[in-house]
Amino acid sequence: MVRPLPLLVLLAFAGCNRSIYTVDGVTDGDTFYLSQQATFSDDPAVQSWVTYSLARSACQLEVGGPIPSRVSTYGCEFQARELLLERWDGARAGDPGLADRYLDELAAIRDAGYLDEYVVHYFGRKDWQVPAEVNLPAFDDWRRAHLRGHRPVTRITGSWNYADAGRTIEASPIAEQEE
Repeated sequence: MVRPLPLLVLLAFAGCNRSIYTVDGVTDGDTFYLSQQATFSDDPAVQSWVTYSLARSACQLEVGGPIPSRVSTYGCEFQARELLLERWDGARAGDPGLADRYLDELAAIRDAGYLDEYVVHYFGRKDWQVPAEVNLPAFDDWRRAHLRGHRPVTRITGSWNYADAGRTIEASPIAEQEE
């Protein structure tokens, strides 16, 4: 069964610029494409990561820059992880027996009030503008007590490429990055 793609897909594709982005000879493309595997998967965890991938890529396009696919901001990462959890929460509401180790752990972090701090601690960059209320020392204390052995995960369900008419993207496994 094909799940309807969120409005984010339309926003991501509508905001695409057809020019080629190149910095230091590197190009990633101007359009985010979902893998066929992710598009047609009924797995609620996969669909949650589709939401994350689309939200992040739409934000990257909105922020812009020389190579949008390489944009990394606190806002993009935080918003994408919030939407990831909203999608996962919705799936679990329909089937309380669903489980995914990482998504369940991330939900517990959010429920404890530390999603902002989690994003900054595990994915932050020096150039990020972080809200003043982010309390990393409190998160460090909580993390030491509750996240022993935790490994942050990012599962990207597509890839950046160029918006060529008639071009097809081959299906590939969902890439998982451990940060």
